[in-house]
Amino acid sequence: MKRIITILTLIIVCLLTMVAQTDRRVQYKPYIDLRPMHFGILIGAHLQDLEMENVGLQNITDDNGNVTQQLIVCDADRWSPGFSVGVLAELRLHDNFALRISPTMHFGAKHLTFTDLQNTDAAGKPIKQTQDLKNTYFSLPVDIKFAAPRWNNHRPYLMAGINPMINMTKGDQDIIRLKRFSTMVEVGLGCDFYLPFFKLIPELKFCFGLSNVLDTNHVNELRDANLRAFAGSVSNAQSKMVVLTFYFE
Repeated sequence: MKRIITILTLIIVCLLTMVAQTDRRVQYKPYIDLRPMHFGILIGAHLQDLEMENVGLQNITDDNGNVTQQLIVCDADRWSPGFSVGVLAELRLHDNFALRISPTMHFGAKHLTFTDLQNTDAAGKPIKQTQDLKNTYFSLPVDIKFAAPRWNNHRPYLMAGINPMINMTKGDQDIIRLKRFSTMVEVGLGCDFYLPFFKLIPELKFCFGLSNVLDTNHVNELRDANLRAFAGSVSNAQSKMVVLTFYFE
């Protein structure tokens, strides 16, 4: 994952360097940035991850009142891909600054693996349980965009903001369930490409959760008693996302 991010960042840096070295050319849509408000649509792809905090050794009480100890660890073992669609509204604040709001739907999932370190299967390996934690998020990011002066038909920028999110998926009997509401902080970079008929804006941003998104009360709602030890193995979960977006204005 780090290698992918590094490659994408190097590609963007190289493109911006090439842009800076080009001669003056005819500008497409020279007055588009002077409008007080911009509107557009967006499509993109993203990678989701959860950073889990395990509780360690647990005391589990079964339906007969017997207490046993179990050691189960949970991990989101890979970055899971998804796709995003939304709309864009951008308010011009200054020649170099803009306020951007982009309501977006994110469709994806997170893959979780639970490992029971005290019980083994027939092959002598720890027993594992997996969960595809599917989720659909509605997000309403509010960002500040700082753009460099336009050069020919390119304009690189940096952005940062806050991203409230609503989890539209609710799995009542999933092992792990996430809270309905969460908030992320996001930073990124991109470049405006002015084309003859529209403006294309590729952007790469990184999103980090600000709070625990784990629904800790969910363990008490599980009907399957065998899953409660797995659900109770995690005390904290922080969301992370890497989003590659293409805006069209």
